[in-house]
Amino acid sequence: MAAQQTANETDPIRNFEDLLLPIDVELDREVMPVKRIMQLEVGSVIKFGRSAGENIDILVGGALVASGEIVVLEDNIGVRITDFNDEA
Repeated sequence: MAAQQTANETDPIRNFEDLLLPIDVELDREVMPVKRIMQLEVGSVIKFGRSAGENIDILVGGALVASGEIVVLEDNIGVRITDFNDEA
């Protein structure tokens, strides 16, 4: 009688299901003079050129894995995944 294979033996990726990886989503970058940075305080707003609906890159462990779009969810912003990078 043959031994029955476990789920981990048939699908090796299951061994990594609980591994934590950083997900990075960069909304924008701003270059500011030191004088302006020193003037920042709680409540200061730094305006960026991106807005809801724009495309954005999603990186996992520093590698580009997907694309998404900026969405507004009540009082928060988020990213809706629109495509996965086949080369990741």
